[in-house]
Amino acid sequence: MTEPFSSPARPARRIRSFVRREGRLTRGQQNALQRLWPHYGLAADQRLDAEVSFGRRAPLTLEIGFGNGASLAAMAAAQPEHDFIGIEVHRPGVGQLLNALAAGGLGNVRVFCHDAVEILSGCLDEHSLDRVLLLFPDPWPKKKHHKRRILQADFVTLLGRKLKPGGLLHLATDWQPYADHMQAVMGAAPEFCRHGGPLERHSHTPRPPTKFEARGRRLGHAVTDMIYRRAP
Repeated sequence: MTEPFSSPARPARRIRSFVRREGRLTRGQQNALQRLWPHYGLAADQRLDAEVSFGRRAPLTLEIGFGNGASLAAMAAAQPEHDFIGIEVHRPGVGQLLNALAAGGLGNVRVFCHDAVEILSGCLDEHSLDRVLLLFPDPWPKKKHHKRRILQADFVTLLGRKLKPGGLLHLATDWQPYADHMQAVMGAAPEFCRHGGPLERHSHTPRPPTKFEARGRRLGHAVTDMIYRRAP
């Protein structure tokens, strides 16, 4: 079996949207990574066959950067008829999600612990996703760091190749300059069209609240959700 957190051969060096600030794994998180990864984990150096992995054919949602995984686990519990893939580079968050999945008896989630761009490029088939969630990515607020923002034109093109025609891309941020950036990038993407306008976070927004959202609200930040549809 492939080592869970091994790194496949990487392409030429590129600017990454994350920095590994892993911190210390708790004993529970470490145990989860050792005990539960064989069931929930996905290898970063193999093509994913979702029907084989989940044992069925169902609508497939990808969440990029799920943090501690609480919102992903909540979505999976609320939508048992859907399957979910999560990508997160920080192992403590992965371990926490694995524990939540096991505690909830949730079999409709699988997890990558690796760089999202490499997973999208190397592991996911074209037009295989029904929905992609990019919720509260690092806004990299300093101007000199804007190039690190994950939502850039090339990344949107990559997402467009992986989403099915008519599939949805759901973005959320609590940083208004990043919301403006998101709208500018998406407005220039011919493969996407706006699915409704910018949304203030309300109870009817089709996602549970996240840890990063709660922190932003405590700081007085307005939360904006934006949904785009992949062109037919």
